[in-house]
Amino acid sequence: MLPRRKNQVEEPPEQCPLGECLSVIGGTWTPNIIWYLSEHPRRFSELKDDIPGISAKMLTSRLRKLEADGVVERRVEPTSPPSVEYRLTDLGQELKPAIDAIVSVGHRLKERRAEGD
Repeated sequence: MLPRRKNQVEEPPEQCPLGECLSVIGGTWTPNIIWYLSEHPRRFSELKDDIPGISAKMLTSRLRKLEADGVVERRVEPTSPPSVEYRLTDLGQELKPAIDAIVSVGHRLKERRAEGD
């Protein structure tokens, strides 16, 4: 067996831009959230209804991560009782073409699988 060599690089390489983007949109449910926020702001309960199967805990977790990443903005509306709306930031809107492309390929994959049945 060959001996394992140690890495001689002193500093880690810069994060790959593809990996950086996928770390934002690659989570379970995250593309769905971006999809539903892409047209107009949504309240938490509306998003929960839009995405069947997502738990409130998971939706909260994903929204917080997207907010921390600068993709989603959380806005508290001055109503009685207060309501919270989520919307995509300008950076988040830039992800829309990528999500559209994924959806388009997804449709073609579904068609291909249906033809193979």
